[in-house]
Amino acid sequence: MERVIAVANQKGGVGKTTTAVQLAAFLAQHGYATLLVDLDPQANATSSLGVERHALAGTVYDALLAPERTSAVVVPSVRPGLDLLPSTGILAGAEVELVTANQREFRLRMALGQLAERYAVVLIDCPPSLGLLTVNALVAARFVLVPIQCEYLPLEGLAQLVTTVDLVKRRLNPPLDVIGVVLTMFDARTRLALQVVQEVRRVFGARAFRTVIPRAVRLAEAPSHGQTIFEYDPSSRAATAYAELGRELLDRLGLPATCEPLAVAHDGSPSESRG
Repeated sequence: MERVIAVANQKGGVGKTTTAVQLAAFLAQHGYATLLVDLDPQANATSSLGVERHALAGTVYDALLAPERTSAVVVPSVRPGLDLLPSTGILAGAEVELVTANQREFRLRMALGQLAERYAVVLIDCPPSLGLLTVNALVAARFVLVPIQCEYLPLEGLAQLVTTVDLVKRRLNPPLDVIGVVLTMFDARTRLALQVVQEVRRVFGARAFRTVIPRAVRLAEAPSHGQTIFEYDPSSRAATAYAELGRELLDRLGLPATCEPLAVAHDGSPSESRG
């Protein structure tokens, strides 16, 4: 699975879950069979898509402890072309239980391996920490996408994340690479936001996405309605920005802007491989 992307930043409140959800929705809308993995015990990606947590047959917690169960706990078609590996608060206990587990850093990779070629792209919403859950995501992923809020403190913590990514790359997952840094919650009225944009582009060069996500009330409101920004306010500046970011991501993945949808049989197996 060459297109597994961990959306990661150990700093909370930087737009990580929002970015993972909107990009997953964009990819699905453009014909790419997409899996969103909610690896955060806060389960905000799950609730953002309007999925009722109490009705779940299982979660990513079950997949980590018993990877052979992964297919059974995936929630299919939360949106056309988009499946979800959901989360609940019980995932918080997984880091403790995984400490003594065999191949503890590889459990998510093993779980996603059960899904074989079903998805064109997998997005993993990581928790706001650099613990064992995030390490599992980095080991399972081919790429890391880093959202960073246009403020000073998130910028200061970026070095720690880059160090962790380099460590995982050297010791556990040599192909791992940063596919890009996306600037979020941008407010053009503040000098600091402009300075953060300049600094990120200076440090990361071409790895910084051209698209900058604006700070937007409608974007903050959408999860409370269980909707993506493309559903809640498709004409908003935030929807336009995330669509532009989605097109940039497709370009970096070497994928066309739109493909024919992947036809999935009722048993969950792909009847045709696309993208």
